Amino acid sequence: MKVGFVGLGNMGLPMAINLLKAGHEVTGYDVAQAARDAAASAGIAVAASLADAAHGAGTLITMLPNGSLVLECWRTLLAHAAPGTLLIDSSTIDVADARAAHAAAALADRQAVDAPVSGGTGGAAAATLTFMVGGTGEAFARAQPILAAMGRKIVHCGDQGAGQAAKICNNMILGISMIAVSEAFVLGEKLGLTHQALFDVASTASGQCWALTTNCPVPGPVPTSPANRGYAPGFATALMLKDLLLSQACAAAFGAETALGAHATELYARYAATGGAATDFSGIINAVRQINAEGRGGE
Repeated sequence: MKVGFVGLGNMGLPMAINLLKAGHEVTGYDVAQAARDAAASAGIAVAASLADAAHGAGTLITMLPNGSLVLECWRTLLAHAAPGTLLIDSSTIDVADARAAHAAAALADRQAVDAPVSGGTGGAAAATLTFMVGGTGEAFARAQPILAAMGRKIVHCGDQGAGQAAKICNNMILGISMIAVSEAFVLGEKLGLTHQALFDVASTASGQCWALTTNCPVPGPVPTSPANRGYAPGFATALMLKDLLLSQACAAAFGAETALGAHATELYARYAATGGAATDFSGIINAVRQINAEGRGGE
């Protein structure tokens, strides 16, 4: 199938490369020249414009930073997409923006799914992403073989916007979990526990979670975790904060009380504002340590 892929950044480029490896004809586009050059080096045909990316494509995929860009991009893509083109948005955006994108596609008589991902840059490169998909059953069936070239697990979460809803809820769990794990390690340090001892117990007991066993916030116990690389992302704190802010916007809009989600958002906002925005979100342990230091008069 001919696929147009818009947004060739840290996530989009490896996803597009995996489509190419699966035998699809991929044409990519990005506003950044460096991203276009990287795509060309990987063997991806580079479009001269959004309209060019849409030309002749059976499927169009977007992976963009926010909902406003998605809606702006889709307006152009829909104006140039051939009849029968399927649009897939794998960005993480607000549920309302996702539903607006679906509405725009329906108005243009095109099928669409929102299909945000979990798995980070490692999952994008290894084609092991989880896709959370919102849209009709027919649109999901069309999208599934395309998504299967980029991911390991594909879940139909419901109708339009349901994929984004699942992603936002999942990442709220993740943000809260990482803070809980970080607080446990900081407490363990004060109690004289080694990192390895706490990990060996919690990773096989009731404290086990992904934030501990895969993305452990201290160096040592999980050699592949960002903590062993100076907290180089991974999944950047700025992106975690973006998702947590989306969760709180949804909570406010739909009348949900998410006290832990709100507190996690505050902690990540503080960490991002004090130099942590570009680090992996597991670096929140450093913010937890700072809070402890301030609580002890800076000791």
